[in-house]
Amino acid sequence: TILESGDGETGLIGTTVVVGGWVKSSKEVKKEPLPPPQSPPPAAADAFPAASHGTKDVNCMEILQSRIPFFRTIIRVLGGSASSPAVRQKLESLIPKPPPPSVFFLDINDGSCVSSLRVVIDSAIVPVSAGQILPTGTCILAQGVLGNPSEVGKQTIELTVEKILHVGTVEQDKYPLSRKRLPLDSLRDYPHIRPRTTTVASVARIRNTLDFASHTFFQNRGFLHVQVPIMTTTDPEGFSEKFQVTTLLGETSKKESPIGVSDADGVNLETVKAAIQEKSSLVEQLKRSDSNREALAAAVQDLKKTNELAQQIETREKSKPVTAVKPDLVSFNADFFGRQIYLTVSGRLHLESYACALGHVYSFGPRFRADKTVSAKHVAEMWTVEAEMAFAQLEVSLCIIKVQASYVISWSCQINISILLSFSSSSSP
Repeated sequence: TILESGDGETGLIGTTVVVGGWVKSSKEVKKEPLPPPQSPPPAAADAFPAASHGTKDVNCMEILQSRIPFFRTIIRVLGGSASSPAVRQKLESLIPKPPPPSVFFLDINDGSCVSSLRVVIDSAIVPVSAGQILPTGTCILAQGVLGNPSEVGKQTIELTVEKILHVGTVEQDKYPLSRKRLPLDSLRDYPHIRPRTTTVASVARIRNTLDFASHTFFQNRGFLHVQVPIMTTTDPEGFSEKFQVTTLLGETSKKESPIGVSDADGVNLETVKAAIQEKSSLVEQLKRSDSNREALAAAVQDLKKTNELAQQIETREKSKPVTAVKPDLVSFNADFFGRQIYLTVSGRLHLESYACALGHVYSFGPRFRADKTVSAKHVAEMWTVEAEMAFAQLEVSLCIIKVQASYVISWSCQINISILLSFSSSSSP
């Protein structure tokens, strides 16, 4: 609503809003400390008695800061000329000094668009610490006033915070995202955070547009959307490998010895691996503390023995003969479906029967192929648009394909041009 408003965002300047989001990037700018306020002379105070009644309430820190000259005078009187400078310096260090105020610049995002909103927080107005608000991934809910940007940059509007309503902190050492780009392979270990990256979020938005454009194209041309089975007995293509769905393997594994269990000592491999992780964490803690060398040596020796045990179990498991389940030798009467079932390669045969009854139909859903290949163009799971038309010639089908491809591409270019530009120019994760 703020960053993609129709009036170029300027119409919202001066509006008080409440925004929420998580921090994508941040920085801190130290402010110059203000000189301590000087108390007015008594005569001036007596001359304007009415002004003293209208003064604002001051906090303890401001009162203490105004009394610093008084404390220094007491130190000089008590210390005298005989006291050493070291004593006076030690006494002056006991006087608490307020931390210098800072201005925090946060770029927050709530997922509603690619762009991030610049949020400015003055610690002198809103008491908040840098360690609490600056880490990437911190979730904030803030109230403030929209205004012109205080710095020259990509931002055309920013929010000056007047009140922090909520702060959801993160453990900065354990949070995987940072200002640097992360390889996509490493993001697979964090599925709950992957959509926060610019790459995955942009792909999701573009894919949403492609899906919607495909449905719109067929719906506007009188096609009926039907759902075909994902698990089926049919093989529409006849040349692609299929994924088989069965419950017999689970029953077979229950009768045999569990995977990862040693027949000799009954030790589970997964349990040993979990113990290795715990012992490794203990060794790292002892190394960082550097307090008990004997305990560290014992922990390292224990970890070494556990690793040797895991290697022995893995070697024993690899040496066991692997028996492949041949469909010709297996009776599927005891299976869940009572016959061989596969993940669908194509819904073409089902669509043909629907087309003969309903006319123009299409389906949009997942298709699976178990072809072993190293090419990036072949995947095990894909989402495919399939259409069937009754009483149509080949030329009509080719025309529909051409028009549909052109329609989807033009639709995506019009809607996702901002997404593509933000994705290509963004340096954030």
